[in-house]
Amino acid sequence: MALWNRLKESAQTMQAQLEERRNELRGGAFRDASMAMCALVTAADGTVDPAERRRVAYLIANNEVLKNFPADELHGLFEDRLDAIAADRERGRADALREIAGVRRKPLEARAVVQIGIVIAGADGRFDLAERAVVREVCQALDLPPHEFDL
Repeated sequence: MALWNRLKESAQTMQAQLEERRNELRGGAFRDASMAMCALVTAADGTVDPAERRRVAYLIANNEVLKNFPADELHGLFEDRLDAIAADRERGRADALREIAGVRRKPLEARAVVQIGIVIAGADGRFDLAERAVVREVCQALDLPPHEFDL
């Protein structure tokens, strides 16, 4: 139970930090990188489960920071990225990581993308090893130290 409480507290803290910076997170590169991150987290275990797809789409549409963007636009970007990963896992993942790397030189956006991934991954009460590995990989692509996010 302690792990669940720590995960829940960490996700809540990250969401609060994101909300504090909401007005600074309005760029297209952030939007696209965030949706690529959500797709990578959704497909982290190697499958694209329809129930998880719906759950993540719901979380995206209801995330206060992501409300800076039209919900249908976010949904389309998320679905397209997830479909690409499902069609060709390696190429889809590589393309998503390239999209995410587009915010590497914007530290606020880069950290926010990682935080969005952690919030989305932890929303079901679990932050499993595959999801952690994806987030660590994204940290590497963004030149961010994983320990900064307790990874």
